[in-house]
Amino acid sequence: MYVIVDIQGQQMKVEQGRRLFVHHIKDVESGAKVEFDKVLLVDNNGAVTVGSPLVSGAKVVCEVLTPLVKGDKVLIFHKKRRKGYRKLNGHRQQFTEVLVKEVVA
Repeated sequence: MYVIVDIQGQQMKVEQGRRLFVHHIKDVESGAKVEFDKVLLVDNNGAVTVGSPLVSGAKVVCEVLTPLVKGDKVLIFHKKRRKGYRKLNGHRQQFTEVLVKEVVA
């Protein structure tokens, strides 16, 4: 059984017992329970239910494992040839690691 859920603007395929890295959730501590109720699709062993736009009564219950995880550094380099212009910027996205405890469909 899996569901497609909208977590902070991103659609993710979620199964029970799976670890996810979602965009950083502010003001949450390790071990806290988080519920996501924007379920778009439910697949229960071949029986597919598609919401219009959401599946009513379905939700995903997660436990926060690590409240702040930094992703890999992405380097952005700008250059204009023959002008002496070079600029290097870096960015590290912040994530929250969650463990899917229960999928209620």
